[in-house]
Amino acid sequence: MSITKPSAMRRRDPHFERELKRYEQPLPSREYVLQVLGEQGKPVSFEALCLLLDIRTTELDAFQRRLRAMEREAQLLRNRKACYLLPERASLIAGRVEGHPDGYGFLVPDDGSEDLSLEARQMSKVLHRDRALVRVVGVDRRGRREGVIVEVLERANSRVVGRVLVEHGITLVVPEDRRINQDILVAPDGPIPVRAGEVVTVEIIEQPDRHAKPIGRIVEVLGNYADPGMEIEIALRKHALPFAFSEAALAEAAHLPEQVGQYDWQGRVDLRALPLVTIDGETAKDFDDAVFAEPREQGWRLVVAIADVGHYVRPGSALDRDAQERGNSVYFPRRVIPMLPEKLSNGLCSLNPGVDRLAMVCDMTIDGSGEITDYRFHEAVFRSHARLTYDQVWNWLAGVESPASELHRHLQPQLQALYGLFQVLVQARGKRGAIDFETIETMMLFNDQGKIERIVPVRRNDAHRLIEECMLAANVCASDFLQTSKQACLYRIHEGPTPEKLEALRNFLKEFGIDLGGGDDPTARDYAELLDSIKGRPDAHLLQTVMLRSLRQAMYSPDNVGHFGLAYEHYTHFTSPIRRYPDLLVHRSIKAVLAGQQYSPGKWEEAGLHCSMTERRADEATRDVSNWLKCYYMRERIGESFAGTIAAVVPFGIFVALDEVYVEGLVHVSELGDEYFQFDSAKHQMLGERTGRRFRLGDRVRVTLVRSDLETGRIDFVLDEAASPANSGSPATDFGQRRRDF
Repeated sequence: MSITKPSAMRRRDPHFERELKRYEQPLPSREYVLQVLGEQGKPVSFEALCLLLDIRTTELDAFQRRLRAMEREAQLLRNRKACYLLPERASLIAGRVEGHPDGYGFLVPDDGSEDLSLEARQMSKVLHRDRALVRVVGVDRRGRREGVIVEVLERANSRVVGRVLVEHGITLVVPEDRRINQDILVAPDGPIPVRAGEVVTVEIIEQPDRHAKPIGRIVEVLGNYADPGMEIEIALRKHALPFAFSEAALAEAAHLPEQVGQYDWQGRVDLRALPLVTIDGETAKDFDDAVFAEPREQGWRLVVAIADVGHYVRPGSALDRDAQERGNSVYFPRRVIPMLPEKLSNGLCSLNPGVDRLAMVCDMTIDGSGEITDYRFHEAVFRSHARLTYDQVWNWLAGVESPASELHRHLQPQLQALYGLFQVLVQARGKRGAIDFETIETMMLFNDQGKIERIVPVRRNDAHRLIEECMLAANVCASDFLQTSKQACLYRIHEGPTPEKLEALRNFLKEFGIDLGGGDDPTARDYAELLDSIKGRPDAHLLQTVMLRSLRQAMYSPDNVGHFGLAYEHYTHFTSPIRRYPDLLVHRSIKAVLAGQQYSPGKWEEAGLHCSMTERRADEATRDVSNWLKCYYMRERIGESFAGTIAAVVPFGIFVALDEVYVEGLVHVSELGDEYFQFDSAKHQMLGERTGRRFRLGDRVRVTLVRSDLETGRIDFVLDEAASPANSGSPATDFGQRRRDF
């Protein structure tokens, strides 16, 4: 193919050299297209734009594809005359639509500016998560910018899960996601017969507009609403969680060996004689980490062996594509949606006892003060010497039980060494100033029908914390190794409070006569010292809750800004590649450095945003399932009275977390008393205008259960005025398999 020399006009492209590296025949860069359009000061036709950018006849199709891609991403807009213009010049804002169950919605702008409110009439044109261009037309009654939808850029919903409703002979599907507030008309004469009340998946064949509802075709019948496991089936589809592996991925997994062969050992350190052990929960099936510790003259040696998932899941493979799409394993009550097929997650990559496994190993030297003085990473083959549980290990360490087998007796010196190391690591954590919020975690126990029998607190012991500290140490070494080696990776970042949240927190704390140190830039140590100073106070839980809510959410990013909560200057995830895709990317980065190479999965920033999204998606799905199960559990207890703590205050009422039952529900503002109540977000309270009666976050109340609605997922209480206040307590949080940042 002959290569045409670029014209002088094309060489004026400020990103010409970048494009030349990517393509033999580079098109004008997106930035140059926008620059030229902006210089014209008016909408430009396709033909005129081609002349301005010296587009050759052979490039027309490729250039049109580039312009269409820019349209999809709202960098360009075409008007009714098919001329291109810049959205900002037309006072248009591109963003993602967020629906609200009450019918209205918001546009979350791509540029990060303040959200725009969309009234219900505007929301009739779109569905939740669609992308749209919006024009600002004024402000609503709350002072927020209000917009009208000019154009729908991208439809986000192709399939929707919901319940069948038949009205006057017309079949509708009511979406389970309440943020999709339009019922979907079912096309007549569909191939799948359905009955009212069934849960189905409907494929949208006509998207909504201002004149018509969306129309769909039923493609799957899941069953009845109360069928065992239905809550999970709904959550998978509602949150678009991938739950079936592709045929290509399953085929790749099937071709993997059943066990590690000697041909896999090449270039690896043989650690099979080292008594590494796994320590996990009773019900765990995928074991990604094993540990070993021994005392040294000036401290300890700590070895953390992590399953070498990267040996089997190669970049660009079908297994890799499926794992990337999932982003992480999802842990529902009684069911796991794994990131990798079972042959890997519970087989080749699971560090089961007594079998050879491939590992990425971090071998650390730690001094007597808990500081890591040296470390090295290498690939290894090893064999877990025992599968231990947290309770088992803690009972031995605490002297509650004695090991019964010869193997377990042989491991006691190593476990004692691990515990001694843990104690100095905890001291180092305190010196570092890491934040340690106290929460009660819970676990659901189920009956034979798959419904909750009861919810119980899960007490974390020092065996849990021991493993956490070992994982923290390995993760810090991984981030230091990659940063020092100048190899890009995904860091686990956690930024401190925003100026607005910090100001709100300080104003709240002033009411209690206390202050957070650090001025305009507090550190984790300032938070930790304040937490330590309020221990024992009757309002300690209230203060801790408000402090926790002032912090931002942790996420993945190639830009290292440190981890505020853990008080680390750099931190990444290395220790769970079976169930977290970012860890697999970190493994690949480490392997690249060891081989004297560089690794990139493409655009690191996009990878970080995607992994952060899949993490939030999993959280939302598991929360939905837990809420549904709790609603089902509470249906039999309507009319009962409970003691609880106000866990949240919102404009429409207060949420109460029940003691011992570990369920949360709403007392609507209309049930607070016979007067008007003013919501104060800064003080986290509802205040009665006439009596001055106050309901504040952390206050103790007694309530009566009046409603537990499976369809809406709502649990409603009314205040039990006659009951006396209960003793103080703390709301619980749902129990996860592991704390998120370890």
